[in-house]
Amino acid sequence: MLWTGRSAIEIATAVRRGDVTATTVVEEHLHAISERDSKVGAFRLVREQAVEEAKALQKRRDLAELPLAGVPVAVKDNLEVAGEATRAGSGATADAPAPDDHATVARLRAAGAVVVGVTNMPELGLTAFGDSAYGIVRNPWNPSRTAGGSSSGSAAAVAAGMVPIALGNDGMGSLRIPAACCGVLAIKPGAGLVPPPADDWDRLSENGPLATTASDLALALSVLAADPSLAESWRGGGRVEPRPVMLRSVWADDDEVWEPQPPQESPEPFDLRVAYAPQPLPTGLPMDREFQAAVRGAAETLRLAGHTVVEHGRRLPAWLGPATIATWLTRAAAAPGDLDRRRLERRTLALARTGRVLAALKLDGVRGRERWSGYGADQWFGDADALLMPALATIPPKAERWGDRGLVRNAVANVRYAPATGPWNMCGWPAITVPLATHSSGLPIAVQIVAPPGGEPHLLGLAAQLQSAHPPVRPPGFSF
Repeated sequence: MLWTGRSAIEIATAVRRGDVTATTVVEEHLHAISERDSKVGAFRLVREQAVEEAKALQKRRDLAELPLAGVPVAVKDNLEVAGEATRAGSGATADAPAPDDHATVARLRAAGAVVVGVTNMPELGLTAFGDSAYGIVRNPWNPSRTAGGSSSGSAAAVAAGMVPIALGNDGMGSLRIPAACCGVLAIKPGAGLVPPPADDWDRLSENGPLATTASDLALALSVLAADPSLAESWRGGGRVEPRPVMLRSVWADDDEVWEPQPPQESPEPFDLRVAYAPQPLPTGLPMDREFQAAVRGAAETLRLAGHTVVEHGRRLPAWLGPATIATWLTRAAAAPGDLDRRRLERRTLALARTGRVLAALKLDGVRGRERWSGYGADQWFGDADALLMPALATIPPKAERWGDRGLVRNAVANVRYAPATGPWNMCGWPAITVPLATHSSGLPIAVQIVAPPGGEPHLLGLAAQLQSAHPPVRPPGFSF
């Protein structure tokens, strides 16, 4: 196979130039899925009709204009794909096919991407595990460990080389957590940049991409946001003017012209004030020492790249943790909607029941969220342009059937290993996860970078600089 394991930019460039057909690319990726997914369980549904869709794409008159021409993508199972059921990881949801694509899926298709499958997730996206009625998503680095959640299958599919780009969403870390578990990149955009999921968890959840390179992540985000300038922002950490060529943009109905260029060997230098917090968690929540060391290493890498780097000595406020947990549980209470409770998992029922009790007691986290989003996040963040912190607090838990367990075991496991992502959903700020090193357990270590609203270009630029110094690595057994 020649095209599996290639970047989205490489594939799209080759398809536009006629070096390969979209059909060949899609067929090779479907073959890779058939060979690899039995070890991972990333996909609920593999779309064999993607071959016919690739053939139709090959006949499009605007093929040479498409930024994602022929790129295979996977879509999380809570985003509508026309003609396919949207099951959200639950046996209680309807099996009727969606009449239309979600706006993000439609944008990917308009840009030339081909949807090869729908990826597994925990029921209703409520936890940071990868198990559901459709199976257990296993971590490609160690199948005994979870791939994280709730964009479990999307992260595992990218890590295992089954697709170069996948689509997911992030309500309390649901992109960044599985990306960190699986050693790939993911970005949660800030509020309003990308069309949100139909149930946006009261504005907590944002759709975003996963990829193995910062340049691919930037290209995918630019398509999802209908903003071509984002595709080049990884080079210098800022919004740059599109490079003019004789092509019309397909992101929006305008007269812009642009074509993504093959990535250069390294990103360009730029200067930001970057703070780093190796242990940002409140007292009582431990942080793996190797994860702390990775943050310090990332800070030194960025200092050598020319940034002003300072240590952020304060921990997140103690009141923020309970407010974040209460917000999560209150959303869990609303998630089942009118679904048949008899067909829901024990875990879902327990989380929803607890959320209803908290709401009845007016302990729903609303005041804490308002405090954090109104001024708390800005005060704690300080005057930095970006802040480095661990993405996880410890290695991923075992890949088991967590849905058969109750509230306490699920809540404790979630909070113990992934407590650092939710605060940035509470205030709607953008955040990115970047793999950096390998833990002594053999699993990947990732850092999380957060920026104030509008800081997506800075995040992409910093991610590219970290990747230039610490090149991405495939899990053992999944290289091409």
